[in-house]
Amino acid sequence: MASTQPADPSDRNFRLSLPNRADALSTSFAASYAGIMAFMAVASEGSFAKAGERLGIGRSAVSRNVQKLETQLSTRLFLRTTRTTQLTREGQRFFDNCHQGVTHIVEAMNDMLELRQGPPRGLVRISATVGFGRKIVAPLLDKFVKAYPDIAIDLLLDDRPTDFASEQIDVAFRNGRIEDSSIIAKQLIPMQMALCAAPSYIARHGMPQTLDDLAEHECINFRFSSGRIFEWEFKADGIVRKFQPRARMTFNDADLVLHAVLEGWGIAQMAGYQICDHIERNELVVALARHAPDDRGHYICYLSRQHLPTRIRVFIDFMTEQIRAMNLNCLTDFNVADECDGAAVGAAA
Repeated sequence: MASTQPADPSDRNFRLSLPNRADALSTSFAASYAGIMAFMAVASEGSFAKAGERLGIGRSAVSRNVQKLETQLSTRLFLRTTRTTQLTREGQRFFDNCHQGVTHIVEAMNDMLELRQGPPRGLVRISATVGFGRKIVAPLLDKFVKAYPDIAIDLLLDDRPTDFASEQIDVAFRNGRIEDSSIIAKQLIPMQMALCAAPSYIARHGMPQTLDDLAEHECINFRFSSGRIFEWEFKADGIVRKFQPRARMTFNDADLVLHAVLEGWGIAQMAGYQICDHIERNELVVALARHAPDDRGHYICYLSRQHLPTRIRVFIDFMTEQIRAMNLNCLTDFNVADECDGAAVGAAA
């Protein structure tokens, strides 16, 4: 007759399967799984009472679960007397077959717990708009992976809305206004939009003084990957006004728009993160700053605050701290009186 201790009870992997982790599984899985867990506990502990203590349930519940399993298998798994509980030959065989599976489940559970509670490791898949990802996110990744060498990064640059599920995205950087209530959107910094031109362009064409003046200027457009042209937005007397410029040139890359403006080919509305350095070096001039929109932001987005793996939590915290420390809110440095003295226009105060 088989012993009630067919496996070494000191086996750490098996014994980890019996406390709270096993109880969580037995209450969430089908009755057959609850029966298997009860069976494994009885086989290990040698009694239904001790198995109940191990699983955190009553002896009678353990007995019922084992009986249901025996009925499902049409097999008697234990020989029970008033003094002993022993495995039958069939019970011994069933135990040997189940033990490896339980061990794998325990290892899988422990792996998940380590992802949530242990040192940061694993893959973080990130989505970002092309311009912001290239200019802001990508340069920070080298510092991040040096700080967390066990985390791998997969960065996807795309101006389309993020589909977290189908693309298996962990974290997304998005700009503008976030209207999707199904995601967590944490604002990193306000998103400033500025109408800019090179001093050489202003010298030839002058500075627009009103929104209506824009119709007379050579404009540079940005086209989204969807094909839609980016509409310029301004705020006048508290009212948002949209402007669809008549373009001299149109590009589907934000860096090319910036290049065209720096070369003096035209005027364009661009995000603050693109232009701050060029404003500081007097390579660009801000026009109509008093009409700049103020209701947009740069956001870091993810699906849920609950059960975030450590690798994702540290990435969110790192990027939030680093990006907020950057000097990307540069419109406050400009003279919003919109003087029009050629290259001197828009000089920093």
